[in-house]
Amino acid sequence: MKKRICFLTDSIFTIGGVQRVTAVIAKELAKTADVTIVTLDQPQLKDTTLYQLHEASIDYRFFQYPETHPWKLKCCKAYSYLYRKHLPQTRFTSALYSHSSFPAEKRNALANELSDGHYDVIIGVHAPLAVRLAACKPKLGNAKLIGWIHNSYKALFGEKSLYIGPELRVHYELQLQKLAATVVLSQFDAHQYSFPTQVIYNPLTLTPGKPSTGTSKKFLSVGRFAKLHKGYDLLIEAFRIFARDNQEWTLDIVGEGVEEPDYRRLISKHHLENRIHIHPFTNHIQQYYADAQVYILSSRWEGMPLVLMEAMSHGLPVIASDLPVCQEIMGDEGMYFSVGDVNGMARRMVEATQMDWQEKSKHALKIASHFNLASIINQWRQLTDEG
Repeated sequence: MKKRICFLTDSIFTIGGVQRVTAVIAKELAKTADVTIVTLDQPQLKDTTLYQLHEASIDYRFFQYPETHPWKLKCCKAYSYLYRKHLPQTRFTSALYSHSSFPAEKRNALANELSDGHYDVIIGVHAPLAVRLAACKPKLGNAKLIGWIHNSYKALFGEKSLYIGPELRVHYELQLQKLAATVVLSQFDAHQYSFPTQVIYNPLTLTPGKPSTGTSKKFLSVGRFAKLHKGYDLLIEAFRIFARDNQEWTLDIVGEGVEEPDYRRLISKHHLENRIHIHPFTNHIQQYYADAQVYILSSRWEGMPLVLMEAMSHGLPVIASDLPVCQEIMGDEGMYFSVGDVNGMARRMVEATQMDWQEKSKHALKIASHFNLASIINQWRQLTDEG
């Protein structure tokens, strides 16, 4: 009898790296298991041509939380505030916070949705849903519950976190311990948690097109325009510095998001409209990789940047922030600069125009080969088949 595997996710029918890798893993597991994706997407967003989901036999269920009564919501918010700002971080106060931040009517509705599927394995995609999955554990019988953390530890719990913040670090760790396993994306992050985690790298999620020839004199960066995350404001400033003494190279940025007007204003401010070009997302991103000469990752933080493997699979050398995950992936072959250092990034751009491109390209292709889908999916099959 086939395993029944469920992915619980905020979204699968919108653009994003997490959505894409979730789709790829779900499609592969669906070859040998019955796979369901429970999503918080609105049903009208359903488009299985996105990420080629139509190629696999996957069931989709659309879940929405019920409303919490206003008076109860006020009480919950009051306790949640006390926990985050004033109360000691203990198992008891954390358990109470689980109820205030995820009231019973919402928790019971999600637990009922998941228990109705009689799944053998349920995977909570992203840290918040993994914690909510842990809260539902008493009602999910013998299902194996797995958390899948896509952000770095620092991005989730660092002092300047835009996601969770340091005040909830203990709570998250106490709750994640209730799961059968928690998957993280790098060895560095695995060592940050106070309980055992399992490292499964994200795989290369596209079939590489033709490799770069290394002659275009184009830098490339690809990613969603989320606030601060990808550091495109830093990249534009670094290119401005680089362009003072270089009149040949250009920069392509492929992405979409709320920050796009800010980036366009910054480009206009520096009169770089003819040197920096912003392009929308495309299903044919391989064309941009093949046409580029060097890839730049300017991020302030990353869980595991799929774009690195994509770029290197097309033979592109990489300039990157010195994030631990980047150094873990590329080792000595990356051209690093300190996170947020625009002058350092600009210096690396200059060096990239003078390097032995063929040698760097050869090493990039070798690194990318380590992240093939077959190897990664075997780890997922082993994890979901155990117990």
